[in-house]
Amino acid sequence: MTEFDEQLKQAIQRGLKTNEARQREAAKQQLNAEDLKRRHTEFRLGISERIEKTLQTLINQLPGFEYENIYGDRGWGGAVLRDELSIAHGKRTNVYSRLEVTVKPFTELGIVNMNAKGTIKNKEMFTRRHHDPVQEADMDQFLTMVDRWVLEFAQLYTAADAV
Repeated sequence: MTEFDEQLKQAIQRGLKTNEARQREAAKQQLNAEDLKRRHTEFRLGISERIEKTLQTLINQLPGFEYENIYGDRGWGGAVLRDELSIAHGKRTNVYSRLEVTVKPFTELGIVNMNAKGTIKNKEMFTRRHHDPVQEADMDQFLTMVDRWVLEFAQLYTAADAV
């Protein structure tokens, strides 16, 4: 066997080792992506459950609101809404109030992303966002944000002047 033959064998062996290492790294990355997706799903389920619970409690305290489940491309969560008819000085006006709280679907960015939008008596009062990387996210922090946003909406709604 010539020196070139030996170098060729060694080059092929190094190439095979590099390829195996690359495949192991790709498999590890795939596993990490699956772990992130699974963890995001756990967050989505826990946060969605809290959203539904707090919004149901809200409509029990503020009669006239209806609950709506939200799921799909817009995210998972819920909304409460109230469409009122107001007649003042012989003029008829519709007054619309809505609070929507959702957790956005998983993306390759690996972020838990939660949004809220509150409209009270035809006026957008707030838009809130809270997001953290999945691996750093704290479930209690997200649940506290849901509670805070629902409480904020309830306070603003009850403080609003009648149209």
